[in-house]
Amino acid sequence: MHVPDGFINAPVSAAAGAVAVAAVAAGLRGARRETAAHGAAGGPGGERTAPLAGLVAAFVFAVQMLNFPVAAGTSGHLLGGALAAILVGPCTGLLCLAVVLLLQSVLFADGGLTALGVNITLIGVVTVVVAYGLFRGLLAVLPRRRSAITAATFVAALVSVPVSAVAFTLLYGIGGTTDVPFGTVLAAMTGVHVLIGVGEALITTATVGAVLAVRPDLVHGARDRVAVPLRLRVAGQLVDAPAASPARPAGRPSRAVALTGLTIAVVLAGFVSFYASTSPDGLERVAVDQGFADSADDHTGTDWPLADYGVADIADDRLSGGLAGVIGVGATVVTGTLVLRAAAARRRGAALPGAEPSGAGDAGAGASGSAPADTTDGTGTPAARRPGAGGSVPPPPDPSVPSVPSVPSVPPAPAPERD
Repeated sequence: MHVPDGFINAPVSAAAGAVAVAAVAAGLRGARRETAAHGAAGGPGGERTAPLAGLVAAFVFAVQMLNFPVAAGTSGHLLGGALAAILVGPCTGLLCLAVVLLLQSVLFADGGLTALGVNITLIGVVTVVVAYGLFRGLLAVLPRRRSAITAATFVAALVSVPVSAVAFTLLYGIGGTTDVPFGTVLAAMTGVHVLIGVGEALITTATVGAVLAVRPDLVHGARDRVAVPLRLRVAGQLVDAPAASPARPAGRPSRAVALTGLTIAVVLAGFVSFYASTSPDGLERVAVDQGFADSADDHTGTDWPLADYGVADIADDRLSGGLAGVIGVGATVVTGTLVLRAAAARRRGAALPGAEPSGAGDAGAGASGSAPADTTDGTGTPAARRPGAGGSVPPPPDPSVPSVPSVPSVPPAPAPERD
């Protein structure tokens, strides 16, 4: 559903562009919060989770090349809002889709340049907000089972596509360049995109399910549902076991997972895309049937080297399209990774000026000429070790953590019983 130049007039396109810019700016701030919260929870933080965002962007780009038939003479493709938001979070997911749409427009002449804001708003903002909000809402009322995650994923992806189609119809009703009855366009867009939504739901559910089976910690939207603490029975009471140090940082793809995801994206874009449906997608079919297809303007980059997902001067269609797909995957994964790394680095740099260097207080005291404080109790014992002293005192026990009765050294206590 990439909107070309000419469907929407300039004022409405400019307004949609302003919405897209504001949404991306909010996404940058939100992505910093998402990665910061993840780092505080024991994860690696933004710079080391950035490759996951790049992988998600590359996968969305690759799957969007695979148009599938939905009706006679009509095809559809993944939009990706639900998939990106559930895997990496709504703000990071929005950035992934913005990267994909930007590269599709400027490298492959897919989606208008003046309509880029419209496309980011419809394919990025609307689908992410609707899908993630519905996904989390369903998880809040469904049982805490993995099957509930699957069901919520399917429904969220399915609903997000026709809602995006309705949003396009609203924009077209306000700023469409051809006089077509609003109700006619609404009925046609909604009907075909419900069918496309079914394909979106199947692809999204299969992908999220595969990640859940291998690395459930990589599914951002369901981390609070898949992390079940181990409980031990000690002295007749159930207590939460201390969290074990993970073999790898949560939320960071292992090298094997990253290589597998990248390989799948390359195979889909470089080889499988040759067999994709060549029928017009949902928006193109509606535009032809309702008589406003001719209002589309030619893309400025129709003569660009990778226009229309083919490498110029390569006559073999299979080779030309495959190389273009592989180039697109590489460009997307690199750009997506760099964008999130830049967002994370900016947050870290903003946090540094307010931090007080270690030992600054002592240095300041020495510089002011004041005498150093007595560091012993008269017997040679450092004051930092005395209770109540201003030095490094061990923190008091956390009252929220249940205490475990001490176990006599002889005889040894039996091993805790797992519940």
